[in-house]
Amino acid sequence: MSSLPAVRTRFWLQSGFSVAALVLAVVTLISREWIELLTGWDPDGGNGAVEWAIVVVLSVAALCFGLAARHEWRRPRTAT
Repeated sequence: MSSLPAVRTRFWLQSGFSVAALVLAVVTLISREWIELLTGWDPDGGNGAVEWAIVVVLSVAALCFGLAARHEWRRPRTAT
């Protein structure tokens, strides 16, 4: 028997999205040029403003997905 409660697939999706967004935010902090290397697109002309916006957006997304996963984890279970 497992002591972990049964959770819906939604929890795992939200957790995965949270981790992915956090990893991308950290990668962007470490190497802000990965977007230009991957796409060849330089929207801000090299000043880094778009990269900082991406870090903020990804961090907020990670926080929101994490909080949603926490809510799903704490959701009351129904007997099936």
